[in-house]
Amino acid sequence: MILSILLLIVGFVALILGANWLVDGATSVGIRAKLSPLIIGLTIVAFGTSLPELIINVFSCIKGSSGLAIGNIVGSNIMNILLILGVASVIYPIDVDRISIRRDIPAGFVATAALFIFANFTWGSLTINWIEGLLLLALAACYLVLTMKKNDSTGKKDGSSTNTEVEIIQLPMPWGKTILYLVFGIVGLYIGGELVSNNAQTIAKAWGMSDAMIGLTVVAMATSLPELITSIVAATKKNSGIAIGNVLGSNILNIFVVLGISGLITPLQFDVQMNNTLYFLFGANALMLLFVFTGKGKKLSRFEGFLMLLAFIGFMTYTVMTQ
Repeated sequence: MILSILLLIVGFVALILGANWLVDGATSVGIRAKLSPLIIGLTIVAFGTSLPELIINVFSCIKGSSGLAIGNIVGSNIMNILLILGVASVIYPIDVDRISIRRDIPAGFVATAALFIFANFTWGSLTINWIEGLLLLALAACYLVLTMKKNDSTGKKDGSSTNTEVEIIQLPMPWGKTILYLVFGIVGLYIGGELVSNNAQTIAKAWGMSDAMIGLTVVAMATSLPELITSIVAATKKNSGIAIGNVLGSNILNIFVVLGISGLITPLQFDVQMNNTLYFLFGANALMLLFVFTGKGKKLSRFEGFLMLLAFIGFMTYTVMTQ
């Protein structure tokens, strides 16, 4: 058991390092290909923080542990809102711009609703199959197109970039270093995915936990580390746009892209008890929206961040007690 826990930790480290190396290498290629900062930010950088969830889900699906795959995504999204936004807003109040209120927060509700409907009501089975996987990926494409159009129109109006645009201020790395980053990134993701998927299942069986529960807690918390680090750094630099954009974008991509690809690999078996956790996710989104519209200005205050952290503690307590 101790060895499994150590290997699980090593796997998470390999996943995070591999994701960072792959993103850096791919960004260098994008700069050399003369892609705009907006395109690089909306594709390579935005998708980078969801890579750990994707890799773990792919390996879990291949090995027949689809419960871990769904638990990983739902748990990560709850933690992204309650824990990560809570910590970030306690560090520095987060201003929420109109684009996030009109586009990203509603998209988060739509993504959660799509997961709930697909898992419970379509084709009379509690699964997310390849058809629903394609539908989720189609919704992801619609969201990305809408995002690019909104950012492009905003930039033309005021001549400046929006908060959701990631500024890429760097020169491309030499080709040799770029290739090394890409290779090491892929190898790190592969090794991390193998270690996490294998040892998470071993620990779940030893502790008498279901795959969905281990995905909802241990795996979800670990795969949320990239978002947590990014948002904390952004909050300390008083860059609230990146702090909330990172969380909202990751949550949307987790459901539309990560679960979409997972559903293409194998039908994802859905445990009806997971509906209680989906209700928590709906509640977390609603709580975030409520806090945005209460108080002075469209922002998450330090006090509201503290309340979100209390809600996260309540969620974790409920999850452990019910298990």
